[in-house]
Amino acid sequence: MESPKKNTVRQGLLSVLRRLKNSPEQEVRILLLGLDNAGKITILKQLASEDISHIMPTQGFNIKSVQSQGFKLNVWDIGGQRKIRPYWRNYFENTDLLIYVIDSSDRKRFDETELAELLDEEKLNMVPLLIFANKQDMMMAATAAEITESLNLHTIRDRIWQIQSCSALTTEGVQVHTHTYLLYKLYLSIPLP
Repeated sequence: MESPKKNTVRQGLLSVLRRLKNSPEQEVRILLLGLDNAGKITILKQLASEDISHIMPTQGFNIKSVQSQGFKLNVWDIGGQRKIRPYWRNYFENTDLLIYVIDSSDRKRFDETELAELLDEEKLNMVPLLIFANKQDMMMAATAAEITESLNLHTIRDRIWQIQSCSALTTEGVQVHTHTYLLYKLYLSIPLP
């Protein structure tokens, strides 16, 4: 017998799939969050194939639309400064994928991530989670496994999630479209109830 929690997760994923399959353009609304200086805007610019030589911190939000793998990815990058974080919840509605960027080289800020609180938000219930363990090109960067342990990610049971080591500067591991595609391929493998 399947647990009620697992069945609820499956129903949530199926509703996302049904909405995507009924959409002619297969639009995916991606919410890009993380603390200030984690590398969100660099990842967003890399995704949009834009120049990253002049990066300014996000004041408020940025929106980019990118076509990839048959999906139109609408990425909402919301600033991560402490004074902006309370406004994150204004952007939760209709999110198909949550991307959370962590500065792997700044271990002292791991406790500040607010990721656990985000995952408790009702409007983000069962939304798939992709975590970028960014700045892996830095000498003292924590590994994805260390971040998983530090943030107790292994306890996440109410959604599909993945953590990916990356460097936004070198683009290693930053193929958002590939990860999004793989997450949706995983959804497709879930049998219908």
